[in-house]
Amino acid sequence: MSGRADGGRDGDRRLSRTRNDAKATDGPDPIAGDESMTGQDTYADDAPKPFPVRNTLLGVGGALALIGIWYGLHHKPADATKGVNQAPLVTVAIPGKTQITGTISVTGSIAARHDMPVGSVGEGGTIQSVLVNAGQWVKRGQLLAVIDRSVQLQQLANQQANVRVAQADARLAQANLDRALKLVGGGFISNADVDRLTATRDAANARVAVAQALLGETRAKIRRLDIVAPADGLLLDRSVEPGQIVGPSSGALFRVAEAGQMELKAKLSETDLAQLHVGQKVKVTPVGSATSYTGEIWQVSPIIDPASRQGMARISLAYAPDLRPGGFASAEIQSGMISAPLLPESALQADAQGSYVYIVGPGNKAQRRRVKLAMVTGKGVAIASGLSGNERVVLRAGAFLSEGETVDPRIERGQ
Repeated sequence: MSGRADGGRDGDRRLSRTRNDAKATDGPDPIAGDESMTGQDTYADDAPKPFPVRNTLLGVGGALALIGIWYGLHHKPADATKGVNQAPLVTVAIPGKTQITGTISVTGSIAARHDMPVGSVGEGGTIQSVLVNAGQWVKRGQLLAVIDRSVQLQQLANQQANVRVAQADARLAQANLDRALKLVGGGFISNADVDRLTATRDAANARVAVAQALLGETRAKIRRLDIVAPADGLLLDRSVEPGQIVGPSSGALFRVAEAGQMELKAKLSETDLAQLHVGQKVKVTPVGSATSYTGEIWQVSPIIDPASRQGMARISLAYAPDLRPGGFASAEIQSGMISAPLLPESALQADAQGSYVYIVGPGNKAQRRRVKLAMVTGKGVAIASGLSGNERVVLRAGAFLSEGETVDPRIERGQ
């Protein structure tokens, strides 16, 4: 009996362990559902408890609500911020006054200071010989070319013979008069005969003078068949060859630069031209050359071209091989020192009335200010009048501003 009782207890214990293992593996027993609803824990005492998910979700939701309230109170919409300040941002500077050494930079063409054309001034004819070439130095009166004169030489011989005939007639008339004067005292010749012989002698002498004048004219015509240099200088151009037929209408056959002197013809604005004077030194650099030459202003144009609003300054230069007529050169002219506000070109605007700038006045209002330019330098434009130097001048974007517009000025760094 006791053996069966012990066996029954062992079986109950095994069944209990089997049920406990099933609970641990499969979860709560469905039959124990009522116990779960009453809040009793159906897990074993040593099993881990689940995380309180519902409480966590409630806490996170509350935090997000608080963040949303703070953001709504402190954040301004982009549109609202944009509407607060719509004034354009502009860069300004207070230029003050600067000691400026004025330098006027110009370009122009090189030419002979006195370009002397040489042509045929006589009757013309066929070129017999040409004795010089371009680039040679010539002397005043030097023979440059010779025109055929065979016809003129025959005319010369004829005139010389006519002179001799006239002279013979004059000698005969004088001899007849001399004899008559010796006979008039003896009454052999009347005074009327003496008068007639005197008139004959005078006419003969006049014919001699006429013949001599014609001879001189022929000789002069022959001399004009020689084309000679009008002055000492450099022969710039030769446009004639032997055998060519030339005449007074043939134009220039040679060109001579008197004394070899050159000049730079530079066109300048009215403002720049007003700062120049005769005798002013100029530094000239031909295009393609590293050498600069010192010149001198010898003429300032007395007129201004109404179309271009420019005038001419002529700068004399001594001869140099690099200074070739027809070439281009740049020049720097020192125009003195002034004290004036200096602005970049971007600050300047222009209309039909002239140049102007924008300044920032009281209340940050844009104001248009008329100015007159003094000179243009490598560092900017000097202002002759219109600015004291203490204004806040708009450096850029002036073309987009209007009078009285409110702006947001910013001083340029370094100003």
